[in-house]
Amino acid sequence: MPTTQIILTENVPGLGAEADVVKVRRGYARNYLLPRSKAHEVTPASLRQVDALKAKRAEREARELNEAEELARRIGKARMLFTLETGETGKAFGSVTAQDIVNRLKNELGAEIDRHKIALERPIKDTGEHEVAIKLHHNVTAQFVFQVKSADKTKVEAVSAAGEEPEKKKHRSLFRRRKQT
Repeated sequence: MPTTQIILTENVPGLGAEADVVKVRRGYARNYLLPRSKAHEVTPASLRQVDALKAKRAEREARELNEAEELARRIGKARMLFTLETGETGKAFGSVTAQDIVNRLKNELGAEIDRHKIALERPIKDTGEHEVAIKLHHNVTAQFVFQVKSADKTKVEAVSAAGEEPEKKKHRSLFRRRKQT
C-alpha cells in the first residue's frame, strides 16, 4: 500500500502527538487527517514550522504536568467518607464504584477526572480504609485514601420509630362482587 508522510498538528491516539512526522496510508491522510486539520503534508515550508509546533507541544505538556502534580497533591490530602447500607449480617447492599469516586472528587475538590483513570479492579463492597491509585498523567499517579462505613442502624430505627405506621387500606379486588338484594 502506498504511504505518505505527514506532520501532526494535534494528538491522534494510536498515531502520535503534535509535531510528529509520521508515515500513514494515503487514504487515511487524504480522507481523515487532512480534512479535519489534524495534520499537514510534509513540504520544505512545513518542516520549518515543525520547530514552532514542537515548542507549543513542550509548553502544553509542561502545563499539563504541573496541573496533574497540583491535583495529585490535593487528592493526596483529601480524606473522604463513603457510607454503604448493610444488612443484619454485615453484607453491603451497594458498592463504591469508580463513578462514585469521580462524583465525590468533583463535588469536594472541583476536579474533573475521567473514571477510566481510576485503577479500581472491582467495586468496593466492604467497610474500612481503602487506597486507590488515580493515573492523572503518564508520569503522575495520585493515591486516594478514603473510608467506607456502614450506615448507622440507629438512625434508621429512630426515623421509623418517629414516623407512625400508616393505617392499612382494605384490599379491593379488581372485580367487584355485586351485592345481591
